[in-house]
Amino acid sequence: MDNWFRSKWFVRLFSLAFAIFLYAFVNVSDDNEPGNSDSTYSGLGEQSELLSDVPVEIEIDREKYVVSGVPESVQVSLQGTSGSVTPLVLQRNFEVFVDLEGLGEGTHVVELEHTINKNDVKVYIEPKTIEVTIEERASEEFTVVADFINEDKMANGFEMTDSRIEPSTVTITSSRSVIDAIGTVKVYVNLEGVDGPINSRELPVNVYDLQGNELDVRLDPENVQVSVDVNNPSKTVSLSVATAGELPEGYSLNSISANVDEVEIYSTSSRLDEISEITTEEVDLSEIDESGTIEVPLQLPEGVYAPEMEMVEVTVDVETSRVFENIPIEDEGLSSGLAFNFLEPSSGELNITTSGDAAIINELSIEDFRAFIELTDLSPGPHQLPITIEAPNEDGINVSTEVEEVSVEISGSEQANQSEQPEQPEQSEEDEDQNQD
Repeated sequence: MDNWFRSKWFVRLFSLAFAIFLYAFVNVSDDNEPGNSDSTYSGLGEQSELLSDVPVEIEIDREKYVVSGVPESVQVSLQGTSGSVTPLVLQRNFEVFVDLEGLGEGTHVVELEHTINKNDVKVYIEPKTIEVTIEERASEEFTVVADFINEDKMANGFEMTDSRIEPSTVTITSSRSVIDAIGTVKVYVNLEGVDGPINSRELPVNVYDLQGNELDVRLDPENVQVSVDVNNPSKTVSLSVATAGELPEGYSLNSISANVDEVEIYSTSSRLDEISEITTEEVDLSEIDESGTIEVPLQLPEGVYAPEMEMVEVTVDVETSRVFENIPIEDEGLSSGLAFNFLEPSSGELNITTSGDAAIINELSIEDFRAFIELTDLSPGPHQLPITIEAPNEDGINVSTEVEEVSVEISGSEQANQSEQPEQPEQSEEDEDQNQD
């Protein structure tokens, strides 16, 4: 093998193979690094790379000064041999920096520098120069306030009552001009959906100037803990039943009431202070034709809730009246041989009016009623007689007539009645003798 390395042709072939391998390696590496560099080749072994987002370091006493105007990153173009450029691209083992050591407070135009120390690589930085402002560092303590957002989207009926921030102050470090421009130091507390207390929620601190622009400053600490007390106020108020429309013709409303007189409602304290009574949703009377119980939801104002009683039972007591016409007046007890006729009313009929529970009234028929007069032991002649009404014996049913008495004329003879009795046959002498025996 020593003889191989002494051979001029072997060395040439080995060098060629190594160059081909390195060329292939560079191409594969470039394909595996999308988006962070652009490559061009100006000839065998020559390469150009454009690197974006190269961070910029600042060399200055950061405990004493604050610098503004330095970009976070720049573009760097590398031109040189592949053997030198490729490792720089792959390893990023260099820095771009701005040296501000020795410069005092104020505004300065400075050149960006780099740490690439290779004679066969040319480096171009964009931008090449920047304008920076150096200010003395200042620190000051500020009180942190809480900004509550979505308070109107808390869980139904819940409200915030008190809050605490720990620690209540933070130390802000920046330039004196920035410190003097600070307007607000706050944390945002999102209350959406909150239905209980918030205990020591850790939140980041935000700093704004007087115009509401957020400032980039150093905070100590960067986060604070916020606790919020939450309440679910309630109040007991009276309940009434709301109605709409009118009952159908022939019906009247005796009463309408809910099964409870009061209801407990939940909302914010300010909202509850405005409410002294809750009603049900309107009961449409035009759809009611009998007494009964129905379920009716509560009519709750916006933002008011009654989770324990969303529905109430409403009892409706309605009555109706109904007229049964031309009911014949019957007679009872008229002696045989006598007759009568009606003087008033001459038709011998009357109308019966019923009123009461609609459910019962609607089931009645004319066969459920009977009207009659008592004629027992009455002699011929005119008589004024009371009318007796027989009707269903139902609670809450009232029965009335337009007349309570009738005038009748009884005709005929009681003697005629007696003469109509059958005569006893006469007994013969033979029968009498037998009876005497």
